Amino acid sequence: MIVEKTMSSGWLSNTWLVADEPGGKAVLVDTGGPTGPILARIAELSLDLTHVLCTHHHVDHVTHNAEYRQEFGCPVCGGKRERDLFGDLDVELVDGDEIRTGDLHVRALEIPGHTLGQLGFVVNDERVFTGDTLFRGSVGGTRATGHTTFEDLHHSIMEVLMKLPPDMAVHPGHVDPTTVGREWEENPFVRVWRGLDSPAEAPCTAFGKEATLLLRAADYDGGTKCWVRFPDGNVLDVVPGSQVTER
Repeated sequence: MIVEKTMSSGWLSNTWLVADEPGGKAVLVDTGGPTGPILARIAELSLDLTHVLCTHHHVDHVTHNAEYRQEFGCPVCGGKRERDLFGDLDVELVDGDEIRTGDLHVRALEIPGHTLGQLGFVVNDERVFTGDTLFRGSVGGTRATGHTTFEDLHHSIMEVLMKLPPDMAVHPGHVDPTTVGREWEENPFVRVWRGLDSPAEAPCTAFGKEATLLLRAADYDGGTKCWVRFPDGNVLDVVPGSQVTER
C-alpha cells in the first residue's frame, strides 16, 4: 500500500493519498492540504483516483474537493448525517459502509463528537484515518461548528477507535501519524479516561464561565487542549486551551 500526505502550512490539516500499487487505484482522505504534490504523485505513479473521502465538513478538510472532482471525475463521499453541512456530496456514507477500489477495502466508522457526522476510514484493516477525533497525543474538541457532545467524543475514542488493534496505524486529520497502541498508552486524555491518571480538579474559567479544569495537555498545533466541567448540569467539554484560564 502507498500512503503519502500533504499538510496545509496554515491549518496544519492533512490530505492523505492512499493507493494499492503503482498504476493502480487510489483514494484521497480529506483535501485541505496542498494539491500540487498530490497531483504530481498521482501522475508519477499513474494512479487512477476513484474517490475523495471526507472525514467531516470543516473547510480545512474539504477546500479542494471540487478541484479533484473536476480533474478526475471521482465522487466526493462523506457522512450522511452531515449532508446538509456539505451541501454537495456525491455519496453519503453511514457506519459500516464499504468501498472497494482495486485492492483497497475501505470501511467507514461513525466517530461523532467533534462534528455530528464525523467519519473514520479503516483501509485494508491496516490503517485508520481519524479526521479530527483522535490526534497523536490529543483529541478533537467539542465546540467546533456542527459538534455534538463530549459523551459522543468519548465513546468514539474509547469504544470505537481504541478497540482497533494496537498495531494499527493512525492517520489523523492534522499533523503526525501514530498508532492505536501508542495513544492507548501515552495519550493524556485516554490515560485519564482509562483511570490511569487522575484529573486535575482545578478551578478555572472557560469561555468566560466558571468551570473546573480536569486536564490540560499539549495539542497538535503547539497550543493546548483542555477537558473541563461546567457546574450547570455537570456538563463536560473538550475545548481549546486558549479559552481556559486557571484560577
